Amino acid sequence: MKTQTEFAPTRRQVLGLGLILAGAAAINVVPGFQLLAQAQAAVPPAAQKIADHFSSVKSMSGEFVQFGPKGEQTGGKFFLERPGKIRFNYDGSSNFRVISDGKSVVILNKKLNTSDLYPLSKTPLKLLLDDRIDLSGGRVKAVKEEDDLTTIQLSDKSVFGNARITMMFDPKSYELRQWTITDAQGKDTTVMIFNVKEGVSIPDDTFAIDYTANRELNTKTR
Repeated sequence: MKTQTEFAPTRRQVLGLGLILAGAAAINVVPGFQLLAQAQAAVPPAAQKIADHFSSVKSMSGEFVQFGPKGEQTGGKFFLERPGKIRFNYDGSSNFRVISDGKSVVILNKKLNTSDLYPLSKTPLKLLLDDRIDLSGGRVKAVKEEDDLTTIQLSDKSVFGNARITMMFDPKSYELRQWTITDAQGKDTTVMIFNVKEGVSIPDDTFAIDYTANRELNTKTR
């Protein structure tokens, strides 16, 4: 396995943000999951309590470790501010940065001098970063309650097609522990977070995207 400093995540993995739990593609056949019918109106109480708590956390920062589909591993620091804002500073020489300003997500690789821009509304991060975690409309696909973890799987084809996001929470504190994003090809990326601080003050420019620089860079490289 590559070390954290050697691994540079691919663009697909960065869009998943390692915020994916390995094996989530097979979640519907794992014993213990409560599968929810599309037409089911009631959201499980445990899932609703977690969603309400997580929605109330307006900012947080901490460290993360990301695992790619083949077990590749990297890490770094993250900053989150609701609604819509997040930043991942990856360790290593690639100097990866992933930034969402509430409208767009940019993937920066200073080593390769690339800057890729995507609408936040078309990525699984939208469900994670919304001002309110919306569990209505059949978004909740499965729930698993264990003594040490509560796992909730969400998907919304209107937002990001066949991709899914699976989030794991502490059942007592309702704190987010890790999440997995499974892309349309069934590739998983997992992100575990730790040393998390909630309710922190984060400078506005942390989430700033230089759209002019992005446009100029991509114009030159065409």
